[in-house]
Amino acid sequence: MSTQNIYTAVIVAAKKRLSSTLAKEGGKHLDIGAGRGALIQELRHALPMKSSACDFHVERFVAIGTPCAQVNLNHESLPYPDAHFDLVTCSEVVEHVENYRALLREAFRVTAIGGVVVVTTPNVLNANSRARYLVSGFANLFGPLPVRNDKLYSTGGHITPIPYFYLAHALLDSGFDNVELSIDKVQKTSVFWLTLLAPFIFLGMYRFMSRERKKFKTLTVENKPLVASHFTWPLLVGRTIVVSAVKPSSANSALQRDATQTARS
Repeated sequence: MSTQNIYTAVIVAAKKRLSSTLAKEGGKHLDIGAGRGALIQELRHALPMKSSACDFHVERFVAIGTPCAQVNLNHESLPYPDAHFDLVTCSEVVEHVENYRALLREAFRVTAIGGVVVVTTPNVLNANSRARYLVSGFANLFGPLPVRNDKLYSTGGHITPIPYFYLAHALLDSGFDNVELSIDKVQKTSVFWLTLLAPFIFLGMYRFMSRERKKFKTLTVENKPLVASHFTWPLLVGRTIVVSAVKPSSANSALQRDATQTARS
């Protein structure tokens, strides 16, 4: 579940990325996987947005005055028209779904041109998580799951660990642009582990980047900054990653082209 630090980080990212007009005059907001609606309630005090929500467990939603649609994020599309929301938030949700890339494509579809998406998920790249993975094979906050058990799909079921590179890649692949990273807080246990593991991490970074560039040739001008960010302070010590992006104006022509092709077929 999200915490106050995460809500605050989401709102800070939204304020930073939204246009001055939207930040001042407001617009339409969608919270995907809204839970009880706590993020929406916090957002009301910070931005003049008209919020909508969707979640599978609508019986838990308590944000008065905000409509909440029931949707199974694993199997259903978002029940909203194209380019409808100026701000889309998805906090501590993507790690619970089977296909987060499909969900982000849906988020892109319902985001208006120039609109902003903010996504958060546990940081599986901090030093604490790397140490845990080294000895157990499980990232922090991800562990053994029940087999053939409905608990797999409960609100506590983290089934999809997503490193920053893959989340940023999925946003870009969906059509978003200008991906930015922030964190909710510095995790003290990760600072501790970083002091112990720093020599191994940074020597490993040099070898990894060299082999990827020279032998495997996987690094490109476009992806190298995202790969290098895995060895930066925010990702080495942050508890939760807060990733934001913007839907570019070029997406408008692409949507119109797709609509034309659909009509012709």
